[in-house]
Amino acid sequence: MEEIEVLKKALLAGGAVMTRYFGRVSYELKGRANLLTEADLKSQKEVIAVIKKAFPGHGFLAEEEGMHGGGEGPLWIIDPLDGTTNYAHSFPVAAVSIGFLAGGRIMASGVFDPFRKELFLARRGNGAFMNGRRLKVSAIPKISDALLVTGFPYDRAEKADFYCSFFLKFMRISHDVRRMGSASLDLAWLAAGRTDGYWEFGLKPWDVAAGGLLVEEAGGKVSDFSGRPWEKTNDYGVQTLATNGKIHKEMLGIIKRTIKGA
Repeated sequence: MEEIEVLKKALLAGGAVMTRYFGRVSYELKGRANLLTEADLKSQKEVIAVIKKAFPGHGFLAEEEGMHGGGEGPLWIIDPLDGTTNYAHSFPVAAVSIGFLAGGRIMASGVFDPFRKELFLARRGNGAFMNGRRLKVSAIPKISDALLVTGFPYDRAEKADFYCSFFLKFMRISHDVRRMGSASLDLAWLAAGRTDGYWEFGLKPWDVAAGGLLVEEAGGKVSDFSGRPWEKTNDYGVQTLATNGKIHKEMLGIIKRTIKGA
């Protein structure tokens, strides 16, 4: 079975868990604003079981379980429930996110939104799709015409002024800024042309591995805040700027100036 078929099967399995437990779970805290529900753990178990059955020798990096196996071989990067805070509050913006890494690059990825029944899939060099329809980023040429998206890391209480300084800069010059609470959907919706640019600090590989490839395969651009692509797995998400490509340089300039002035 090809990786993309296993990816699809695993995403749907995780999504089924999310649907089954939605509105019926309590949560515990991993940190002040970092929640964990039973659905996170159940979804992860189902996703990993699907992958292990098809590829028992592959490794995986999962949010709730860390790194297992892989070495220099193929690696599955898994967020079994991206948007846990939303989910725990019965706010239906959350997804399963999986990226397949081989040879040091994400070669296939997918994001499944079980609430909207939207399945986003990408394979390097073969485009990005949502429910079989090819995706293309927007053609918005400048920030003043753009709808932007962001998120705030778990240390947001301690660094609220710093993170909000970027929000204020972009809010003043764009059409508006959204904050959905699910990085994988932020990236998937950008790939679908629903938004035009997205920035965030302090994400993890499982937050962005899948969505980053979706954006690139839909014709967009992903980089850190210096404008460079992520080189190592541990770099994924530390600084995330994803755009339709046309406003990337403009957004990058604003981010650099805001960091310098902070």
